[in-house]
Amino acid sequence: MMEGFKLYYDEEEDILYLAREGEEEEVVEITPGINFELDKSGMLIGVEVFKASYIFKDIIKAMEKRLQVA
Repeated sequence: MMEGFKLYYDEEEDILYLAREGEEEEVVEITPGINFELDKSGMLIGVEVFKASYIFKDIIKAMEKRLQVA
């Protein structure tokens, strides 16, 4: 399902964005701070995660610990 997606991170705005080519037709808020972008046929073309560092803080901490061990 995520084939063809590229990952972008805007550090200044703290937004993580997964996207693939397509023209956005609709934005669906899945939960506060997480949006799905759909094209005109309803296919997922983007995922926006606002306050990404906060949402993924536990994952980031675990990754940092693994990197320090390596």
